[in-house]
Amino acid sequence: MITLEKIQKKLAEAIKNSGMTQKELGERIGVRHPQISCYIHGKKMPAIDTFARLIAVLGEDPADILCLDEYDKDNL
Repeated sequence: MITLEKIQKKLAEAIKNSGMTQKELGERIGVRHPQISCYIHGKKMPAIDTFARLIAVLGEDPADILCLDEYDKDNL
């Protein structure tokens, strides 16, 4: 089952593994660095447009972050 908590965990891992500081990442996607901290600690999820920029800057596969591999496509 896909949950918000799983998505938040995947996003936090991607941010931590990026090698960028919160400030640098925030500047690159157009948010203040405290927002990045909120994403890392699961306090907030980014708006969809911010999420898209974040995934692009991180070079991540959106399907991986969204845990889409957990769907059983045969039973949809």
